[in-house]
Amino acid sequence: MNPPWLQESADEIRLSLRLQPRASRTEVAGVVGDALKIRVAAPPVDDAANRALLRFLADQLDCPKSAVRLLRGRTGRQKIVAVQGVSAEHARRRLTP
Repeated sequence: MNPPWLQESADEIRLSLRLQPRASRTEVAGVVGDALKIRVAAPPVDDAANRALLRFLADQLDCPKSAVRLLRGRTGRQKIVAVQGVSAEHARRRLTP
C-alpha cells in the first residue's frame, strides 16, 4: 500500500510534495497532510529551489536528473513531481522519513 503522497502508474511514479525553501539543510522533513515535506537550502528565487528539489530527488532515488520532472507547482509550495524508471517501493523506502 502506497502512502498518499506516492502514486504509481505504468511508466512513472508521482510525488505530492510540500516544499520549504531557505532551510538550514536539504532533507525529507516528514508528511504534511497528503504531501511529503521536503526542505531545501536554496531560496525561492530564479527557480533555484525547484532545481535543488529535483537534484535532491534524483540523488535520493538513485536515478538520472533527466528522469525527474516538475509537473505542477513551479511557483507555489505544493508540487507534483514525476519520476520515470523508479518503482514505488524503492521511492517509499528511500523517501519515508
